[in-house]
Amino acid sequence: MKRIIYTLIGLSTFSVSNAQELETLISEALNNNPEIQKFELQYSIASEKVNEVNTLPNTEFGVGYFVSEPETRTGAQRFKVSAKQMLPWFGNITARENYVSALADAKYEDIVIVKRKLMASVSQSYYNLYANKAKQDVLSENIKLLNTYETLALTSVEVGKASAVDVLRLQMRQNEMQQLLDVLVQQFLAEQTTINKLLNRDKGVRVSVVNELIIPSEDFEMNTKSLALHPELLKFDKLYQSVEQSELLNQKENSPMIGFGLDYINVDKRPNMDFSDNGKDIIMPMVSLSIPIFNNKYKSQTKQNELQQQEILAQKQERTNTLETLLDKAANDKVSARISYATQTKNLKQAKDAEEILIKNYETGTIDFNDVLDIQELQLKFQMNQIESVKTYYVQTTIINYLIK
Repeated sequence: MKRIIYTLIGLSTFSVSNAQELETLISEALNNNPEIQKFELQYSIASEKVNEVNTLPNTEFGVGYFVSEPETRTGAQRFKVSAKQMLPWFGNITARENYVSALADAKYEDIVIVKRKLMASVSQSYYNLYANKAKQDVLSENIKLLNTYETLALTSVEVGKASAVDVLRLQMRQNEMQQLLDVLVQQFLAEQTTINKLLNRDKGVRVSVVNELIIPSEDFEMNTKSLALHPELLKFDKLYQSVEQSELLNQKENSPMIGFGLDYINVDKRPNMDFSDNGKDIIMPMVSLSIPIFNNKYKSQTKQNELQQQEILAQKQERTNTLETLLDKAANDKVSARISYATQTKNLKQAKDAEEILIKNYETGTIDFNDVLDIQELQLKFQMNQIESVKTYYVQTTIINYLIK
């Protein structure tokens, strides 16, 4: 009977075949995933807002017609045209640009985060597919083994060394294993849909996985200090900086605004009169100043910015605690998976030894098919647990990579 054997030949040999297939899937997902495209568009919009704020207030134009023409010494006033432009205080526009740029920088971290999460999701789905396929292979081989045992049982029945009940038990066990195999096939298709949709392609595209995964003899050394540079935490730093820029902008907007304008008044000539300024139009340059005397709005905004910074610091600390917990749990679960794998390997060897003893007993004419089923069930359990240990090891490695790589 063919066994699923995980040979510890070193991660370097394994990683070539596995990484190429998984790397291809991840690369395709990064290029095609609509969620990434969504965040990239949001970042582009946020970046474009820099051009939006780099503007002056609207220029005001006015036209007035004197219904009742006022008479002046130089003539009657007919109509008036005016133009006015307000200018923000020095540095105001720069402060706006800095604030919008800070918001765009924070939005960029969303792209980095979603890419990391996508890579982790594709990897975990890939390892789920591997475990499912490996379990299918194990069940298929065990079904073949039960067919062999069934043949032995039928032979034993013919010579009176076994009963028909033993044959029925073997057949029922085959039915159960076939049911498990059929369920795994459906679960494989569902997981295949998951990974295909992460790659934004048709759900029916076949995904091939490696035939064998091994647990490397040595684990890579974790640099937990890298967690402080995780984009989920860097985003809080960027948000904090954006609030700082918001306060600088608030202080600038609390400054006066200066305006320049020009009024032009058309004046008709006075009839039957001749003097130097008769009908002379009026041109009046103007300067205005807008002072925020009632500035409670800006004081309130300053207080809101202070509170928002405190909120961001609290959120960052909360997320740091969560990520540290996830990292510690993943590291411990990874060690547990290695321990479980070693135990299942030892148990599987002992179960195989017991199986060989039963086969030798058959040659001497004494075989208990109840013992055969018990040993076969134990072997299947150990094989399944072994596959789960390998999957858990790599899934936890994926989580660790998401957190500190």
